Amino acid sequence: MSAQDLKQPVTFSDHLERLPLRERKKRRTRMALQNHALRLFAEQGYDATTMEQIAAAAEVSPSTLFRYFPTKEDLVIKDEYDPFMLELFRAQPPELSPIEALRAIFREALPHLYERDRDQLLVRINLMATVPSLKARFFNAMRENTLAVIGQVIAERVGRDPKDPEVECFAWAVTGSLYAAMFSWLESKGTLELPALVDRNLKFLAAGCPLGA
Repeated sequence: MSAQDLKQPVTFSDHLERLPLRERKKRRTRMALQNHALRLFAEQGYDATTMEQIAAAAEVSPSTLFRYFPTKEDLVIKDEYDPFMLELFRAQPPELSPIEALRAIFREALPHLYERDRDQLLVRINLMATVPSLKARFFNAMRENTLAVIGQVIAERVGRDPKDPEVECFAWAVTGSLYAAMFSWLESKGTLELPALVDRNLKFLAAGCPLGA
C-alpha cells in the first residue's frame, strides 16, 4: 500500500480482504466467537458464563472454541487490531514525525473500527477494568502487544533499536495516552466519542504535554 492509497480511508474490512482466504476465514471465525462471548458476558456476567455456553451459542464444539481462545480471558483481551495499525503506520508519508504518523492512522482507521465495534469495545474495556482476573492479563497484553507494536514501528521509522530506552519511553507514553482515552470513554459510559479522545491525547503528547504554570 502506498501513501497515495491512504487518501481514501482504509477500513478494517479492506485490511481483512487483502489477507489470504484461509487467514480471512480464521479471523472472521475468531471475531464471531468473541462477539458471542461478549454478548453473554454482558447479559449474564463474566464469572457466570462458561466456555461451554459460549461454544453452544456460537454453534461450535468446545474444542473449536479452545483452539481459537485457549482461556476465557483471551476472549476479552485478544483482538485483531494491531496488524491493521502496523500496516497503516508503515504506509504513512516519511516526512511525518512518529507522533503525527500515529495521529494520522488513528484519524483514518479508528472511526471505522469505532462505528463497527463500539458496543463490543465498551464491554471489553469495562470487563478489563472491573474483573479482577482480567486486570493483570490486561496489563501484560498491553505490554506484550500494543506497546511492542508501537515500539517496533517507531524504531523502524527513526532507524533505532526497539530496545533503545528513548524508543521504549516514547512507546510507553503513546500507549498510556491511548489507554487514558479508553478509560475516559468508559467513565463517560460511552457518551464521549473515543476517536476524539484519542486524537486529543495524542495532540497533547505531540505538543510536549504543555500543562502551563
